[in-house]
Amino acid sequence: MLKDKAYELIDKFKGNSYTHGLDVLNKIGKLASEYGQKALLVANQTHQKNEIEKIVEYLRENNVQLAGNRIVPGSRPNTPREDVYRIESYILHYQPDCVIAFGGGSNIDCVKAANVLATLGLHSPEIDDYLGTGLVSSALQDSNKTLWPFVAIQTSSSSAAHLTKYSNITDPVAGQKKLIVDEAIIPQRPVFDYSVTASMPKSLTIDGALDGIAHTLEVFYGAGEDKFELTSEITSTALELIFQNTKKAIENPENLEAREALGLATDLGGYAIMVGGTNGAHLTSFSLVDITSHGRACGIMNPYYTVFFAPAIERQLHVIGQVLQRNNFISEDIDKLSGRNLGISIAEGLVNFNKSIGAPYKLTDIPEFSEKHVKRALEAAKNPQLDMKLKNMPIPLNADLVDEYMGPILEAAETGDFTVIKNMR
Repeated sequence: MLKDKAYELIDKFKGNSYTHGLDVLNKIGKLASEYGQKALLVANQTHQKNEIEKIVEYLRENNVQLAGNRIVPGSRPNTPREDVYRIESYILHYQPDCVIAFGGGSNIDCVKAANVLATLGLHSPEIDDYLGTGLVSSALQDSNKTLWPFVAIQTSSSSAAHLTKYSNITDPVAGQKKLIVDEAIIPQRPVFDYSVTASMPKSLTIDGALDGIAHTLEVFYGAGEDKFELTSEITSTALELIFQNTKKAIENPENLEAREALGLATDLGGYAIMVGGTNGAHLTSFSLVDITSHGRACGIMNPYYTVFFAPAIERQLHVIGQVLQRNNFISEDIDKLSGRNLGISIAEGLVNFNKSIGAPYKLTDIPEFSEKHVKRALEAAKNPQLDMKLKNMPIPLNADLVDEYMGPILEAAETGDFTVIKNMR
């Protein structure tokens, strides 16, 4: 059974440290009590109030009190940097035994970064000094410090922030998202009760599904021979779950079977990005943060990057194509296709899935899109802090090649015209 396979893969990934499934939220009190009797709870109380009240009660039942006797307001969407500094101040003032984040990827990412600053402020109080790969671990080692224990309770099937080493942070003035990548920021105790996602609105359900596709797809595209079989299994399982269940969850939000399936699928996305790295679509999505969600940005861009990468990833595309065929998003015989033609067929299948759930499939589907976003994306791709995404591509680019090859990809994504994409081989 597909779900059993997903549980098996995730348990292989996280072992006993991960509490997940249907109706597991009541375990949070015992988990937090392992660290002491005072927890800083960071959550937005504008929605899921019932779940937040339950968490507070579960904590009290296990003799864990709220630090400061209050719930700390969580992050706004896309983790604005000022929210990171605000939550850092709560950690420093209240000195909890552990920090608990209840929310989606933005809130969990925000608490990850705030935890870094609260711990390493004497090393550097500027979040920019930790953007990039491995800089937190290095600073912790130099300072002989450890981060506050962190319990991350996920509430949406999307980013899998509760499972990963990534923290996305946005500079709202520049309209640009940047990234901390570090094993040290992985939450010690991740929790995901898939039933809480029943309150996710249609728009967030779509965003999350596209995010899960992007994580698995991009990692699989970039997989070397040593990781091919594992990433193939992760990706095909996740895509099958997403293709079969997204529309069901949209049409009936209370369908817990579908909600569980999407939660498992996006958790597999978290597994994928701990095995390998994302690349092109994620890189471009960071420059669209002011006009659309991360998941939609990646969902729009991945078909176009697929065509660009196609000559280098034929083996991967045949695996993806079989999943698309089984779910009726491709009708032609992909076994007869290769190279660019194979890439276009897979790209069209991904677009067909987007259309089936009412998701955008080109940049001009976003009303606020303008040419400034293309320019911003091309400039961001040349930023050394985001260089990892260029290098993770199945066909790696350097800054000198960005305009020549990424430019046509963005042009194609504006109109949905795959023919303008240039291939390097």
